[in-house]
Amino acid sequence: MRIINVETTARTQMVDITYEVRKAISEFGVKDGLCFVFVPHTTAGVTINENADDDVKTDIINALNRLIPQRGDYRHVEGNSDAHIKATLVGSSVVLAIEDGRPVLGTWQGVLFCEFDGPRKRKVFVKCVNAEDSKQ
Repeated sequence: MRIINVETTARTQMVDITYEVRKAISEFGVKDGLCFVFVPHTTAGVTINENADDDVKTDIINALNRLIPQRGDYRHVEGNSDAHIKATLVGSSVVLAIEDGRPVLGTWQGVLFCEFDGPRKRKVFVKCVNAEDSKQ
């Protein structure tokens, strides 16, 4: 398993980690297979979305903040219930197909780490397997 370290600078932020995921795929030496990307935090997530225009990230964050405000009728005493809810909606993992040693992504797509309770130092776990290995 490879660990990607992400240091966020805001409470809510989306960080493009596509380059690091590509690097992990290369390090695993997988030419044809799958890449699992997992965030082991309950107030952060990962998604695949547009990474060419930063306004998309801003729009997603703004929409989530409108839907799930930081202050609400929450019972969790740590004061970050909104972050837990946002992380649940976004999800904690993505799976990418790998062909010819590269992740299969659309033209504008990237892998985005989603911070909902920052700033923090976070980890993202990446594991890649060859298609042949997954048949066992």
